[in-house]
Amino acid sequence: MKQISEGTQRHAAQPEVEDDEIDLMALAGALLGGWKWIALAFALAVILGAFVALRKPVVYEANGLLQLEQSQNGLSALPESMQTLLGSDVGGKSQAETQIAIMSSRLVLGDAANKLDLQNFVIPRRLPLIGMLPANLHLPDPGLFTQYQWNAETVQIGKLKVPAQWQGEPMTLTVTGADSYRVTLLDGTEVSGTVGHEVTARDGDFALALSEMDAPVGREFYIGRRSLNATIQAMRENFSVSESPRGSNILHTAYQDTDRQRAEKILNAIAASFVDQNIERNSASAENSLEFIQKQLPEARKNVSQAEQALNAYRQKQKSVDVKYETQALLERVTKIEGELSALDLKEAELKNQYTVNHPAYQALLQNRKELQAQLEQAKKATQGLPETQKDIFNLQRNLEVAQQVYTQLLNRSQELQVVRASTVGSVRVIDKAYASIIPVAPRKSRIVALAGILGLIIGAAYVLIRRALRHGIKGAEEIEALGLPVFATVPFAKEASDLRHRKGDLPIFALEHSDAVTTEALRSLRTSLHFGLLDAQTNSIQVTSAAPGVGKTFLSINLAVVAAQAGQRVCLIDADMRKGYLARFLHLPKTVEGLSDYLGHEKALEEVMRDGPVEGLKVITSGRYPPNPSELLMRAEFGTMLRQLDSEFDLIIVDAPPALAVTDPVVIGRSVGASIVIARHLETMQGAVRAVQASFEAAGTSITGAVLNGFKAEAAERYGGHYQYHYNYRYSYKSDD
Repeated sequence: MKQISEGTQRHAAQPEVEDDEIDLMALAGALLGGWKWIALAFALAVILGAFVALRKPVVYEANGLLQLEQSQNGLSALPESMQTLLGSDVGGKSQAETQIAIMSSRLVLGDAANKLDLQNFVIPRRLPLIGMLPANLHLPDPGLFTQYQWNAETVQIGKLKVPAQWQGEPMTLTVTGADSYRVTLLDGTEVSGTVGHEVTARDGDFALALSEMDAPVGREFYIGRRSLNATIQAMRENFSVSESPRGSNILHTAYQDTDRQRAEKILNAIAASFVDQNIERNSASAENSLEFIQKQLPEARKNVSQAEQALNAYRQKQKSVDVKYETQALLERVTKIEGELSALDLKEAELKNQYTVNHPAYQALLQNRKELQAQLEQAKKATQGLPETQKDIFNLQRNLEVAQQVYTQLLNRSQELQVVRASTVGSVRVIDKAYASIIPVAPRKSRIVALAGILGLIIGAAYVLIRRALRHGIKGAEEIEALGLPVFATVPFAKEASDLRHRKGDLPIFALEHSDAVTTEALRSLRTSLHFGLLDAQTNSIQVTSAAPGVGKTFLSINLAVVAAQAGQRVCLIDADMRKGYLARFLHLPKTVEGLSDYLGHEKALEEVMRDGPVEGLKVITSGRYPPNPSELLMRAEFGTMLRQLDSEFDLIIVDAPPALAVTDPVVIGRSVGASIVIARHLETMQGAVRAVQASFEAAGTSITGAVLNGFKAEAAERYGGHYQYHYNYRYSYKSDD
């Protein structure tokens, strides 16, 4: 065989310059080549997404609309003082935000929960993992899983009372008849009852009455009663309210539930509770003020009576006293100031119920009082110069007029507040009552399936690219030649010959059944290349090996032997794989037929293990029975003697050896044959694996003569390109099938 030049060896030893550029066409080609994996990942993801979407219970959403009015009581025609009395905060920037917070409060949600008795819960026992899939697909009930929910079965609780320590804990209710049931309590006891009748236990601590039950016999439900706090928390998770558009004081409300009608009832109850508390809040200020004024009226009436009596008594005593013009003017001034101070006292009592002392309205009132008191002091000083009689009549008449003013103000305010209390309608108006569409809002099946499909495509593409990055097989003969090995032939992929090892029974010989195929022509080309390549070889024997199993080594050996024999050469084919050789199956021979192992073990003569091949001029020696020590048998002198004897009788001897990286047999055989050829499979065998085979032979003092690229796929080769860095593992498993 021709020797490889030193220059070629030096060229092969030099590492290739890495190209860091990303070849987009190569990536696209890899994705196109792996379309089956991507399609499989997409299909599995879509199926999984549909399963996840269908196993969940459907959820409906009820929607409503509320309006926050600018005037909280709608009595814009009333005096400003009355509107202030109601605590109006017209134009407040945070009005909507405040009302949204109130609507989500424990006050409102708790009131709605109590009205509808939402603390009770009923949960059907669903099939593990499958969930609501049968009900959502409307599958017929096979009657095999009686305890699990299959269709839309329901149980309605009319009354449920449980001990405090049982709150939140589920109990099992089992349907025993058309209107009868059995409940397993948390203490292990069982209670039976019928629909419409109350059943009690534990001395009245437990009481249950079902208002409706629509489920077949055997169905199980989890029933119980939550605490009010847990119920409110669950309502908050399903309830939402927002202002849209912002600044419009229009509130959009929504509530989600698995029961469409229940969602509407709960949302309407929340809206009603919110409106009621708003009305109560608006009327509370007027109620408090009216209560205060009603308490002050008797005292004011008494003060008026006492002032009148004192003035009349003084006039009778003095025999009628006239008030001069200057005194009358001064009296009117003082009376007016003291009347205003009395009004401020009344207003202060009302403001105390609404604001703190630091509020601007309260501070303005204090400042106004301070100014009036200063004016009053000046007026009182002016009375010091009056005669004693005039001074006494001034004071008495002033007291009467002030008392009358206070009484009149209280009486007027009482009437105003009564009107306000009767007229209060609140500042919230329900525009749209709750309505739930028949179309569920969750789960969004199409979106889940679409996202699952996209995720499947991403996972599939990632798998293909990662697989490509981690397993870069040889893409062309130039990669083998870069290692310093001549490529004798490139054999195209033959679908009919794929996975021969994994087939059962006898195997066909491709060159005989498909003599005109491109693959067969490539084998003839390999025969010609070997003919010229063996001109300088010492013997006519060649060893066919590979880096790993499954590259088509035995397929090439038998078909190369057939085409060589058809060309008129005398050919001997030896199956030297005494661990997993299956050459006998091509000859329709049993696995235990005598062969090479029997000859090397001195049990049979060479003539006894040599058999006629499928064509004239071809002799075959099978592997024989699998021995426990194949390597030791090959190292015997008999193996070399056999090759020398066959060399004198045949034009070509083909030795089908096991993979070189799995066992040491090929290295042993390489010392006796004239040439060793390594088979590499297109896009599967790594360049580093071929280099490892070279290294194993060189370490034993022999060498690989050349290589054959098998299973070449032209389409795939066009889709791959660029330079790559290879990662490989030489730890192959290669054990006997017996």
